[in-house]
Amino acid sequence: MTNKLQIRDLTLRDGQQSLFATRLKQENIDRLLPLYRDAHFYIMEVWGGAVPDSVMRYLGESPWDRLRSCSEAMKGISLLSALSRGRNLFGYVPYPDFVLEGFYREAIKNGLNVMRIFDALNDINNIKESIRLINELGGIADAAVCYTIDPKGTPEEEKIFTDEYFVEKAKEMERLGAKMITVKDMAGLVSPSRIYTLMPKLKAAVKVPIDFHTHCTPGYGLASVLTAIIQGVDIVDTNIWWFGGGSAAPSIELINIFCQRLGVEVEANMDAVREIRNELQNARKALAEFDLNKDNWPKDFDEAFKAMPAEIDAEFDRAIAAAKQNKEEELLDACHKIEAYFGLPKPNEIVKNAEVPGGMYSNMVANLRALNAEDVLEEAMALIPKVRRDAGLVPLVTPTSQIVGSQAVAVALDRRKGVADYTNKNKQFEDLVKGQYGQTPVPVDPKFRELITGSAEEVAYDVASYKDPENPELDKFGGVKLAQNEEEYLLLQLLPKVAKDYLKNLRKMEYEAKNNTCQCGDINIDLKVSGALIDKVGGLKLGVGEPDHMLLELVQSLTATYLKNRHNISVNATATASAPAAAPAAEEEPEEETFTGEVITAPMGGKVLEVCVKPGDAVKVGDTVLVYEAMKMENDLKSDFEGVIKRVLVEEDDVIGTDQPLFEFE
Repeated sequence: MTNKLQIRDLTLRDGQQSLFATRLKQENIDRLLPLYRDAHFYIMEVWGGAVPDSVMRYLGESPWDRLRSCSEAMKGISLLSALSRGRNLFGYVPYPDFVLEGFYREAIKNGLNVMRIFDALNDINNIKESIRLINELGGIADAAVCYTIDPKGTPEEEKIFTDEYFVEKAKEMERLGAKMITVKDMAGLVSPSRIYTLMPKLKAAVKVPIDFHTHCTPGYGLASVLTAIIQGVDIVDTNIWWFGGGSAAPSIELINIFCQRLGVEVEANMDAVREIRNELQNARKALAEFDLNKDNWPKDFDEAFKAMPAEIDAEFDRAIAAAKQNKEEELLDACHKIEAYFGLPKPNEIVKNAEVPGGMYSNMVANLRALNAEDVLEEAMALIPKVRRDAGLVPLVTPTSQIVGSQAVAVALDRRKGVADYTNKNKQFEDLVKGQYGQTPVPVDPKFRELITGSAEEVAYDVASYKDPENPELDKFGGVKLAQNEEEYLLLQLLPKVAKDYLKNLRKMEYEAKNNTCQCGDINIDLKVSGALIDKVGGLKLGVGEPDHMLLELVQSLTATYLKNRHNISVNATATASAPAAAPAAEEEPEEETFTGEVITAPMGGKVLEVCVKPGDAVKVGDTVLVYEAMKMENDLKSDFEGVIKRVLVEEDDVIGTDQPLFEFE
């Protein structure tokens, strides 16, 4: 057991990703950073993972601005780290080396210190170039081996994911130049008894520091971190109260209590942590829409700790004694009683049985909620182990967690419709099975590969096939380039579809601000004031006989709302005589649309990326008619019918719902 324990704080990246679907806004980050200066964490994880995607996709913010703001606040105090998926960077497909180098160089230039590099398949070939580049560019390469387990019921002699499997991966990572090794337990599946045997073997096998990363979702997290500390781990990953526990990593507050009793010094200022904790409560309130436990918050830590009864106090000592003796059942019982007293979520049995990461679970819930398909969650979760086995027993971590999770939803919907499993497949799942993400831990059955891809042959990713995204001039916004600098073009390379939408909106705002106007967009408002009452538009009321300056205030209010929320609003306001306006006609119920030919409907909700056919086109069964995005995955919609397209009912960028009609045949 070490005398000092270093902390990597995950609150601003993995904590919010696991609990709140990565929706923490920059304004909340900015309020927290000054408080973090006094905490003196060894490392703060603030970037990577889902952050670059989510801040553009959902918040309309720049990933680079987020990294810079953290760097400016924490420079010289805490090391800043990000999570990189090796060959996949922060995206969902493999990228060539020049894209990796460009991104790492820009990240380090903007203040990144530690890059935690992993591959979802534990394919060493997919991380070795990232380790080399990070070291050469002046960063610290932290190589992570993804922890996973064999399916339930696997005979001992047939198990793949043994202690020796992880130790050999760690030794190879150190040989390639890793400056630290992380056991990345993204699903919280490392049990206390497993880390009890694994940690000493890792410490004996490599000379670099060992970091332990886990989650509390299935109920092991707190007990396993305690066991790792006793068994000599150098660094542990924690979150601060309000962003810890549940599907996130354990809270530093509980870890600190254990360390005080063990005589281990936690290298962090716990008084400063208390100040951060108070502000995090406000940040969590702002995330209520995405909070899986918004109606069941934990107790206030300071109040609960002060009032902690003797029997709960004794559970800390009982847990320590059990961890030292590797008595797992007793250790878990003690830790669960501690967590229950503080009001932390109970172990999630669905997640435990499905063996999925907390971030994957919270994102599935958020995405299915957005698609109005929450009722399919339980079926999809139950199918995840099957889809995982079919795809080569891949560990579930981004991007494989999203790929497998999205495909499990598709299979659940297939079964509801009474069609064969894998009738609907996302493109990334096809690529995974084909072999384009690398070597899976267990070879994919050639028959299954042929079912999914049309060929039994494995096909590796060909870097030469990569094409740089276009950077067009936007005539509509003054002829400027979509991406204005290297940073923005790197975003296009990394996440072309998400970055395209984000940058287009950014250029639109800049153009409108420069020209003091609002162009046509998603919301079109045509105000003709003729004495009629316009109620609650832009927060104003405009009534009969009101002077023109009221109309001007209305327009200004609408424009301000646009600039604040980045909606696309067009205002065309004209004032006329103040005679009363005719009463508006009653709205008629839209008639239900009827079809005379076969109709292709959407298998699940999402966003249209490309319409591949037009009226008059002849289509065969199996032809791709539409490409759409659902749950961050790209999907080809193939025709169930043969015939000629009569009507196309959607356009590019349309948001579609499950079972929505898309095409009608003649």
